[in-house]
Amino acid sequence: MKKLKIPAVAAAVALALAFGVARAANETLPSVGQSAPTFTLPSQTGQPISLESYRGKWVVLYFYPKDMTTGCTIEAHNFQRDLPKFQADNAVILGVSLDTVDSHKQFCTKDGLTFHLLADPDHRVVDEYGSLGSFMGFKIANRNTFLINPQGKIVKVWTKVDPTRHSEEVLAALNEMKK
Repeated sequence: MKKLKIPAVAAAVALALAFGVARAANETLPSVGQSAPTFTLPSQTGQPISLESYRGKWVVLYFYPKDMTTGCTIEAHNFQRDLPKFQADNAVILGVSLDTVDSHKQFCTKDGLTFHLLADPDHRVVDEYGSLGSFMGFKIANRNTFLINPQGKIVKVWTKVDPTRHSEEVLAALNEMKK
């Protein structure tokens, strides 16, 4: 009977992460109209990426629970699929999780991701964006997204997103904002 419990728990964890089910540890999200909190974090290449360096561009800043899990992979694949559309709209995509640079590097290599995934294992930026959660005693980033305009202001916030259609939602909002 013990053999069945471990796969069942693993399946429950994977399912919960896929759909962003996590208890919020900090629910103070930056709000629409507020300047986006600035930061610098290392990407999957180890290169430091600063939010300030993207002034003049739209930024899709999305937080996700864990590299190489079902929902996070679906969400990342959809952003990658739509990357040319975002680029045509003068937008960049930045993904942030508590995973390490090495984990991000493996995820990007395995799944052909070419946009920046930023490592925040100390959850400094995740905290600042009110996106720290926990699941079964483990700290994770909640599945939240912030659309930041070229002037550095937050113009749209999504919480507890559905990873299967989120990229399309963000593109639609971006197109609406640009009108």
